[in-house]
Amino acid sequence: MKYTGRFAPSPTGPLHAGSLVAALASWLDARAHGGRWLVRIEDVDTPRCVPGAAEIILKQLQDCSLVPDGEPVRQSARGDLYQRALDALVQAHRAYPCACSRKDIEQALAALGRPHRRHGELVYPGTCRSGLHGRAPRAWRFRVEPGIVHWHDARLGDISQDVERDVGDFVLKRADGLWAYQLAVVVDDADQGVTDIVRGEDLADNTARQVQLQRALQVPTPRYVHTPLVLGSNGEKLSKQNGAQALDTSSPLRALNHAAGVLGLSHRDGNAAEALATWTREWNESLRPS
Repeated sequence: MKYTGRFAPSPTGPLHAGSLVAALASWLDARAHGGRWLVRIEDVDTPRCVPGAAEIILKQLQDCSLVPDGEPVRQSARGDLYQRALDALVQAHRAYPCACSRKDIEQALAALGRPHRRHGELVYPGTCRSGLHGRAPRAWRFRVEPGIVHWHDARLGDISQDVERDVGDFVLKRADGLWAYQLAVVVDDADQGVTDIVRGEDLADNTARQVQLQRALQVPTPRYVHTPLVLGSNGEKLSKQNGAQALDTSSPLRALNHAAGVLGLSHRDGNAAEALATWTREWNESLRPS
């Protein structure tokens, strides 16, 4: 398949310095491989989306000469695709309804005497795997397979995870009726023919779950590379949640040079287009630098 990469921001606010690193890396990887680069607006979590943020993000990318090869798509318009995928998983006995609230899960884990938090998430104990027992369904969960998922990251190397032990059966459709990130991203990547995913290192922990979903839906598993994170003054990942400032694209080359430095690329003068051409060659020669 012809190389197809993508940048998939959530419109919870404008891009910041950290998100530009992922955008630049994914753009460079696509250009270095002579492939397509797509932009997908991941607005499936509508309560967190900020009105107008998607348009600001697209303008910021354009200011930095990071222009997609095709019209950006929005997850909020793709619910039919997600429903068909859920229906297929139900038919294959890989998805089931769940009646558990967060409090129910906490109580079940306490009764089992098991540590229940991993990166702030509850590890689902499988309460509804055998049925609802008269309770009303709230959400839909993916029935994970036992065993270790192995995958390779072009920057981080070989990685393994036991999804059943570390995460448990995870949500595909939430109790509020919204589609969960894990299902939406897998369906979108498959539908758009994405062959290579370049994204921030904070998303690496999601990969094993997505690999299981890809296998269950019988779609290809892309190649992965997870980029270094930009850290705030407190040492934590720079993010909109901890007050990251909106990316200033009034001087695009200055913003791009900062992102390129995080990726181990050289500082460039001139203009953004010239810098991007040079960085594409550097990226290609060093095979996705860290």
